[in-house]
Amino acid sequence: MAELSDIQNDFIRQEIEEYIEREDERQRIIDSFAQVSPAMQAIGAAIVDGQHETADELTKAALEEGIEALVIMDDGLIAGMAIVGIKFRENFIFVPEVLACARAMKYGMAHIEPILAASGIEPIGRVIMGTVKGDLHDIGKNLCIMMLSGSGFEVIDLGVDVSPDDFLEAVEEKEAKLVGMSALLTTTMPNMGRTIEAFIDEDLRDDVMFMVGGAPVTPEFAEDMGADAYGENAVECVDIAKRLIKEISDE
Repeated sequence: MAELSDIQNDFIRQEIEEYIEREDERQRIIDSFAQVSPAMQAIGAAIVDGQHETADELTKAALEEGIEALVIMDDGLIAGMAIVGIKFRENFIFVPEVLACARAMKYGMAHIEPILAASGIEPIGRVIMGTVKGDLHDIGKNLCIMMLSGSGFEVIDLGVDVSPDDFLEAVEEKEAKLVGMSALLTTTMPNMGRTIEAFIDEDLRDDVMFMVGGAPVTPEFAEDMGADAYGENAVECVDIAKRLIKEISDE
């Protein structure tokens, strides 16, 4: 079992010491960073610190040194976002800081994604994401999309103000088994249920799983409208998506 002192990067050590409070998460983060190279620790630090130019430069340099794209994504970019996600969940940082970290992640992934696509590596799963009809808010959805993409999912973003028919069309066209819906207004929350009802009407409900989230959404509301899962934030979104995809593949 690795110790905090095994991590060479001072910034990462400080972040773990100051912000990762749960013992199980603390040990998992320590183990993940202690076993990777200083170069991967530096990429992770750039993500946590929201330094997009540094993340861009370090990712490019690592590829030029012959480090595999998957290694950079897993051991650097995603490892860094794991700390960001915990800090966000525990209210140590808020949306503006997370957006800066997501931007850094995006700059790094810009070098990684073409390589993964060209190599034919299969994504973990395909997810349709959208903010429901009548709602134009997308910050939370976009954070989820960034986290999902960085974690190996193929994400089809339908944007905002997405009608039930639009969700239906996307699922049928892309042959997706997982749908994520977001709402930030109490007045638009019922459109999540209406979307699920549209899938029932088309006899497609059993073929698709739904995860929902957004500031006014609660686990109770999600259950009442027939969703398969509720996520409070972008970190939970990834964990839930992985669980649902596994359930789908096990069927």
